[in-house]
Amino acid sequence: MLPGWESSLQKTDPEFITRFDNFAFDEVINHPAVQLSDKTRFISHLAVLLGCQGVDNFKVMLPVALNMGVTPVEVKEIVYQAVAYLGMGRVQPFLAATNEVLKAQGITLPLESQETTTMKDRLEKGNRVQADIFGEGMLESWKNGPQESAHINYWLADNCFGDYYTRTGLDVKTRELITFCYLYAQGGCEPQLLAHMKANFGVGNDKELLIKIISANIPQIGYPRTLNALRIINEAAS
Repeated sequence: MLPGWESSLQKTDPEFITRFDNFAFDEVINHPAVQLSDKTRFISHLAVLLGCQGVDNFKVMLPVALNMGVTPVEVKEIVYQAVAYLGMGRVQPFLAATNEVLKAQGITLPLESQETTTMKDRLEKGNRVQADIFGEGMLESWKNGPQESAHINYWLADNCFGDYYTRTGLDVKTRELITFCYLYAQGGCEPQLLAHMKANFGVGNDKELLIKIISANIPQIGYPRTLNALRIINEAAS
């Protein structure tokens, strides 16, 4: 996955890293129930590491993801979209790390534009994507409910969906998959996770795929948040 890489932990913590590497990069990857394409696997790894704030591991995994077929544009889109679910306060270090790794690989920045909206039509187009994913009841949803919080629903349409989901570089199925990863990896977002679980089912990411994703990321996220996600997957499926 990363030719020539040697972990410093082989010198300081050889027993630990031998067991971890055996589990993460042999037992998990080769288990019959966790078979994914390399690209999907590493897209999920990057999104989960953003969600759990594993920036040091993100720096290690990013070159591997690029070797496994994830494009620089796709990497940037994963990082950009995370801002809507994690906030810039938590994503800034990952954006800096991404730029550092891409420059080290000789990739010229900025990358080609992926925008499809303007400041004038981002609300309309973002709201359309919302409705396509969550149902027609989402159209102009900021006009329903309490007036004091209408601005938040408005921003969900023009910013969360209009600024991110309308971009090219990732399709809607992949965008919903990485949103699932951000949410379950950060924890404490169970209502939103349930909503986006149903959205994943709606765009074609089925229960089997989502269980594969959480299984593949156990080495990165651990068992408690994995089991929480599994419970909500089963709840959404029922």
